[in-house]
Amino acid sequence: MIHSFSEKTFKRICNQLAKKDAHLAGVLQRYGHPPMWTRTNSFESLVHIILEQQVSLASALAALRKLQEYSGELTPAAVVRMSDEEMRSCYVSRQKMIYIRGLAEAIISGSIDLAAMHQLPDPVIRERLTALKGIGNWTADVYLMFVLQRSDIFPAGDLAAVNALKRLKVLDKDVSRDELVAIAASWAPHRTVATMILWHYYLSAGKRG
Repeated sequence: MIHSFSEKTFKRICNQLAKKDAHLAGVLQRYGHPPMWTRTNSFESLVHIILEQQVSLASALAALRKLQEYSGELTPAAVVRMSDEEMRSCYVSRQKMIYIRGLAEAIISGSIDLAAMHQLPDPVIRERLTALKGIGNWTADVYLMFVLQRSDIFPAGDLAAVNALKRLKVLDKDVSRDELVAIAASWAPHRTVATMILWHYYLSAGKRG
């Protein structure tokens, strides 16, 4: 069964979660509804997510823009034509060059078909993506959440979401991953939207000190 959300259902789901969880309700009351973060189902979006691994969002966006500027159109064919020197000039590390080229080659060969992903269940998508070098569960989570709008993902490897959850629910710093996952389970089948509320809290509370 494939579960997703849309612009029409997003705020309604936020409100449903607020009825179940007083902490999430408090975020909505103080900061309003979160943005519904989305990205297109494209090679470029996956490259962007890879670039975001373990760096600031600003650094990743700068690299993406350089790649776009250099290539004219950021396609798998354009990437495989680029040399190491050309990719380095776009702020892409050696490791991420390997990951991005591997993704490009998988799409060119047909082993990854992004257009078909909408029809596949979450576990199959995760399995196909994580089979590629450099794509782990965090990258697959972000793709499922932002690109496909799958409704029940909690990215336990995302520091912003985890730190927001700890802060919001006043949890011990050493709380285990399993305990965090168990807390998030109470938001099923809408863990993705709950996570967007957490990110909204993380960004809004940070701005306001």
